Amino acid sequence: MANLIIDIGNTAIKASWCDGITLGKTFRYQGERMLEFILSLTEKTRPDILVLSSVRYFSPQNIQKLEDVCERFVVVDEELMQSYGLPSWLTPDRAASIIASRYLFKGRGCTIFDFGTTLTVDFLDVEGEFKGGNTSPGCKTRFKALNRYSKSLPLLDAPEITADEGNDISSSITSGVISGIMFEIEGYILRNPENINVFTGGDAIYFAKRMKNSIFVVCNLVLMGLALIAVEYDKKD
Repeated sequence: MANLIIDIGNTAIKASWCDGITLGKTFRYQGERMLEFILSLTEKTRPDILVLSSVRYFSPQNIQKLEDVCERFVVVDEELMQSYGLPSWLTPDRAASIIASRYLFKGRGCTIFDFGTTLTVDFLDVEGEFKGGNTSPGCKTRFKALNRYSKSLPLLDAPEITADEGNDISSSITSGVISGIMFEIEGYILRNPENINVFTGGDAIYFAKRMKNSIFVVCNLVLMGLALIAVEYDKKD
């Protein structure tokens, strides 16, 4: 079996071929030619199941083109999320992360941190029930906002090392942004001390290195969730 799973995020597309829940090589693409990129992955192999998770709009015409290049097509939409007991207001990638966490940490409560364009934090109880979640600006988004909405602050990026307090304009910005996110993370962990803490997303490793608490980094958590959706979909047929 060869399934193709696609996650279209705010800034990039991640894709992988998978056999069951075993992921193969991961592909990443940043650009506007999303459909062409996805179709290029199917030129040599026709997917048995193609699962699409997207936070961006995909036209019905483009959906039809994807349906034509696979045996069975699944889109992570409100109906699918509700079938997993998840609310329709969640984005598809968050739903996939929750599905994967339920599988990986069955019988344990989870706090799932996704470090991307946004920082999302989702909570599962020991039964795997979704208890709600929060959203705030991600790391790079915070740096961009300071530059865009002020008249004098430079655009910076997260440094490898940050001081507790800044002693010039650059270090005060980097320390403020990184420390603010760390306080945010630690606050959620303290609020749910019994939970397993799961880090995923582009900046997951950056913040994992700064943690004193025990955490699990699962870089491809969303893709794993999509692979699980493909497995469950195949069982229904």
